[in-house]
Amino acid sequence: MGSGQGDRTLVGRRREQALLERSLDEARSGACGAATVLRGEAGIGKTALLEWTATRARRDGFTVLRVVGSESESGIAFGALHRMLLPLREDSRALPPHQRLALERALGLRDGLPPKGFMVGAAALALLAEQARRGPVLIVVDDLQWVDPSSAAVFVFLHQRIVGLPVVMVCASRSDGCALEGWPAHPVDVEALSGEDARTLLRRRHPGLAAGAVRRVLAAAAGNPLALAELPGRSVDERRRGVVPLPDRLPDRLPLGSRLEEVFARRVRSLPGSAARVLLLAALDDAAAVGGDAVRSGEQGGAERVLDAIEASGLARWDAAGRLVFRHPLVRSAVLAAATDAERRSAHRSLAKRLREDDPRRLLHEAAAAEGQDERLAARLQAAGTRIALRGGDSEGAMLLDRAAALGTGPGDRARRLTWAAVMSARGGRLAHAAELLREIRRGPVPEDIAPLFAYAVVYVDQSHHVDFASSFELLPGALEALTAPGAPDFGGLVEQMAFKLLLASAYTGDPRGWDVLERHREHLSPAVRLCHRAWADPPRTAHGAETELRSLVARVAARRETAGAWLLLWAASAVDAADDELRRLFDDEHTYATQGSVGKARCHQAFLRGRWDAAEECLREADTAEELGYHCNALLFRHYYAHFLAGRGDERGLRAVRARIGPVAASARMRFVTDHLDRLDALAALAHGRHEEAYLLLRRIMPPGRLPRGLAWFHLPFFDFVEASLRCGRRAEALAHVAAGRAARMDSVSAHHAFLLAAAVAVTADDAESDAAYAAACAVPGAGEWVFDMARLRLLHGAGLRRRGHRAEAVATLHAALRAFQGLRADPWVAQCRAELRAADRPSNSAAVPAGELTAQELRVARLVSTGLTNKEVGAALQLSPRTIGAHLYRIFPKLGVTSRAALAGALADS
Repeated sequence: MGSGQGDRTLVGRRREQALLERSLDEARSGACGAATVLRGEAGIGKTALLEWTATRARRDGFTVLRVVGSESESGIAFGALHRMLLPLREDSRALPPHQRLALERALGLRDGLPPKGFMVGAAALALLAEQARRGPVLIVVDDLQWVDPSSAAVFVFLHQRIVGLPVVMVCASRSDGCALEGWPAHPVDVEALSGEDARTLLRRRHPGLAAGAVRRVLAAAAGNPLALAELPGRSVDERRRGVVPLPDRLPDRLPLGSRLEEVFARRVRSLPGSAARVLLLAALDDAAAVGGDAVRSGEQGGAERVLDAIEASGLARWDAAGRLVFRHPLVRSAVLAAATDAERRSAHRSLAKRLREDDPRRLLHEAAAAEGQDERLAARLQAAGTRIALRGGDSEGAMLLDRAAALGTGPGDRARRLTWAAVMSARGGRLAHAAELLREIRRGPVPEDIAPLFAYAVVYVDQSHHVDFASSFELLPGALEALTAPGAPDFGGLVEQMAFKLLLASAYTGDPRGWDVLERHREHLSPAVRLCHRAWADPPRTAHGAETELRSLVARVAARRETAGAWLLLWAASAVDAADDELRRLFDDEHTYATQGSVGKARCHQAFLRGRWDAAEECLREADTAEELGYHCNALLFRHYYAHFLAGRGDERGLRAVRARIGPVAASARMRFVTDHLDRLDALAALAHGRHEEAYLLLRRIMPPGRLPRGLAWFHLPFFDFVEASLRCGRRAEALAHVAAGRAARMDSVSAHHAFLLAAAVAVTADDAESDAAYAAACAVPGAGEWVFDMARLRLLHGAGLRRRGHRAEAVATLHAALRAFQGLRADPWVAQCRAELRAADRPSNSAAVPAGELTAQELRVARLVSTGLTNKEVGAALQLSPRTIGAHLYRIFPKLGVTSRAALAGALADS
């Protein structure tokens, strides 16, 4: 059971109570749902808050669904979800047949495996929606850190989607550990009580405590409510004498949780042996039949004395159903710590005998009770682990395979089981554990029949955990050859997954070896892999029609409700900027939860492209979560996507900080996808601040004029940047050459975004006579308005051109549209450029620029030299200044003269 804090008065929790009360009120009124995660150390009062919330919700007519994470059941896939949804089981009849089937199979209520890419999360959400039609619902999840990984993934799924329902979800987790993986919002930290609140609670719980003892307990408890209740001890004589045993007998350097656990352990050791055994049985499996009836069955003897001893200890109590409920999770830990290995094995054997043959807990208890090697038991564990993984419980399956390897007798079987455990651990998000298993496997020979799977596990861990792509090119080509040979084992679609890993390595590093291998094995790859290959390998030459084909495949997947391999479609969509909300929602709703990192990366990048810049902080939250889970490559990529928002807003200090953090790691891994992107983002920030020459030189390093290089899958993103920078530096020939290259490559046939960026480049390079028509054509590209930042930049350039040609009214309207967009994005440097153009447009037509006399002498010299076509470096050499100083002068000169490009300087000076 969960933390037994409900009997303590809530003191000092007004902030948390107000937050939870507001969530309940909003759901009751039908406004919206809400999800909150309470985080804090053991004993801090999380469960007391949950119980207060549940009591208030029941009073207000909520249906309350409650589940407590159980350490003993953390290896049973969907165990916690099953317990939570059990009261709604009858409602499942209202679900569509495919959802009901998926849910019942995943929860073990019906035989058979769920369909690939099962819809457990979507089915659970539909079940809640059905219940919510009758009235509001409260979901309470306590001890989240002990919820099985499969259930936790569903809870994350629900947490993200209940906003539109009258459903409130409140979870509680320890502050240590990584139970909050994938949670989209910051948890609410339940802090220690203030000094006054702590004193109030202590006086209420121990009114007779001597003054000296009060001071010592307050100091030792550090505001922890459980410590305030337990540290004074239970002896009346001790309280009267002011004795506080704990701080005197345990070193202060021990964590508070350890000190509290020792308090409980002392009480356990003081119990009669029969009572301690009952507590041990409950600690090992609180879902087993360990209740009052079991005690009275005669196994322990002296049943009434056992019951009385447990009640008197204050360690546990009997609930209305006659089941044992621990006072706090630390009691469970203390009970386990106080037992010997032999006592624990004996208790596991006893528990196993009480359970049915088909109960998955029986096998877990048998494995825990085993001494020495037992190949028969190992084989049963392996079969069970494989079944659980097929149901989507990779983490739980890995635990069973790991245990099977320890119990097995043959070294070859041990390596095979550990290899499967490593793969399952990696897929289940336990990358650090997978890395440990691979190190263990390497200590002996790897059987030839398992070598391809071992190679896949190594690559998975290297890419995701170590940010290392070398093994991808060393191991995967040979493994693919072995798996595509006649009569080769299938390994559950491993060819597809290996191809994806090789595709990732090639896309991130630009190494052509991976593309060549994939081309050789083309006949063995699915249409989704082949589309990914075309979209990423060399898009100016291979990706024509990619978005159209993608939409066709997506429609087929949706119609068949088979989303196996959907992560490949999401990856292909990312290449052509088509991972929109509708597409992501399709796979997000109906796909396994191991893809959440990929979904998150696509979501962050699309938020930048489509102008949802308030999502910038989400990148950092995702990065922190990935870091905690050991997905270091994902953490790096999320920070890389965060850098896009910084660059767009011209935040060069923040951009430098991100580069300093991720640049060295990306460079060491040869991740051109990141290092080249960082150069492009530096150029984008330079454009924001009017340093066009600097931007041009940075972009030229990525893509020379008139060339769309191979190995740059995202060539379209800096394409428009390059054209703009070239024009603003007076390099019109280079800009035109680039546009010609884009037209020759038919980049407009790749995707909607490619088409818009090419049309925008055509517009800004058009002659005055054709300019307006070209701008209109760019704006008419289907979906052009979705690319908010790019469209605002196009309007800024168009407005500046209209102003220079004397079309004041049109210029002002166009510039104001750009200004509003930049203000919405909080892109201040671009806002400043718009306002400079608007100021210039407000001047009389015979005075388009400020008098040159308003420039300083140095600024005037710089302006005159730049107007002749010299570069910043050439002007700097003439004036004995650095190119950066010349750029700084131009940054001040342009607004003064009402221009936005070097090419316009000559005219502005002549008018003045």
